[in-house]
Amino acid sequence: MFYVLYALPVGLLLLILVITYSDWRISQYSQSYVYDRLEDVPFNKVGLLLGTSKKVQNGQPNLYFKYRIRAAAELYNAGKIEYILVSGDNSLKEYNEPIDMKKALMKQGIPDTAIVLDYAGFRTFDSVVRSKKVFGQEKVTVISQRFHNQRAIYIAHQKGLEAVGYNAQDISFSSGLKVQLREKAARVKVFLDLYILHTQPKFLGKKIKI
Repeated sequence: MFYVLYALPVGLLLLILVITYSDWRISQYSQSYVYDRLEDVPFNKVGLLLGTSKKVQNGQPNLYFKYRIRAAAELYNAGKIEYILVSGDNSLKEYNEPIDMKKALMKQGIPDTAIVLDYAGFRTFDSVVRSKKVFGQEKVTVISQRFHNQRAIYIAHQKGLEAVGYNAQDISFSSGLKVQLREKAARVKVFLDLYILHTQPKFLGKKIKI
């Protein structure tokens, strides 16, 4: 019983340390590669738009979706990218992030010919690795909110993909609290995927030229 009581606080302390280090390391590493100002973003042929749902669970519009679409359109219209690789989840017939994002981009005036869809971007790790292994990119501009870009860039660089990020507008801390908490766990998972589990994307498949 004594050992159990001793192990619990020690285990909790280790968990806190792992979460804290993972969060700090990814933020610190990526800080030189993320951009808030459009004019500062270097040119890359392809922008990697990370998928999210069009609406939240209560049926309201998802602001993360709205702001990512806006950021992608800004990059394209400013000549900072030539193509938008939309990578998202299409695991269910009635749920299709890439198609929803493509429709939203076209409403912003982005031509169909400039949009490439990746239906197997089931999570950020898959989206990043597939942009290199399937879509043949050596450099990309990741498009999402800052916290998401930071994680994607860390993964990209460890996988030999040169990446920068353009930060879409974020939402208020209170509104995005659940996402922020999930992000802490996702950052720990990055280290497990890269250095312990040596995770591979769920699907790769034949190469697609952009």
